[in-house]
Amino acid sequence: MGLFDKKKEASACGCSCSCSAPQADTNARILVLGSGCARCHALEDTTRAALADLGMDEPVGHVTDFAQIAAYGVLSTPALVVDGKVASYGQVPSRDQIKALIQKARG
Repeated sequence: MGLFDKKKEASACGCSCSCSAPQADTNARILVLGSGCARCHALEDTTRAALADLGMDEPVGHVTDFAQIAAYGVLSTPALVVDGKVASYGQVPSRDQIKALIQKARG
């Protein structure tokens, strides 16, 4: 019975992983959508590196709530959203690919 009495507590990021990152601003212009798995964190890290390469200093939000993720029409995570549009999903693009996606979205 003890097995069913315990609840998994969400970490600071809102997922049940062991990270300690705070939930990022979901109003950010660049978002990572995903549960908080290793691939989601890899996409977030690579996106931050790509932004640094482009000389952009802006926040990267991380959405872990599946209802919010579904609102973007994403069925496969991790996903990258740039300026409200899904730029990539179901994969972790390379740093160069992410730079191209950001530049394409921003025209």
